[in-house]
Amino acid sequence: MQAVTDRLRNFLQFVAVNLIDEPTQAQLKVTVLAPKRLRFKLVLAKQDVAMLIGRNGFTASALRSVLKAAAEREGVQVSLHIHSHEEEAELLARGDGH
Repeated sequence: MQAVTDRLRNFLQFVAVNLIDEPTQAQLKVTVLAPKRLRFKLVLAKQDVAMLIGRNGFTASALRSVLKAAAEREGVQVSLHIHSHEEEAELLARGDGH
């Protein structure tokens, strides 16, 4: 499972870094929710969140689709959440940060 997680992480990191303006501020967090079930969370600079989500969410939707397709080939379910650092701090303060 670790090899699959690493491949998915590397893919997501490569794509995200090439789509945003502030890659040094990007954080990618991976949580194992259950066997064969992962949650990826990208925490970005505020302006990069809008860029990665894209117009009407099309960029984020495409990214999620490719990530899910790659994971399904390995029998793994994934979800992708995209937050700004401010949103992440708020979620952690409320205890919803997962």
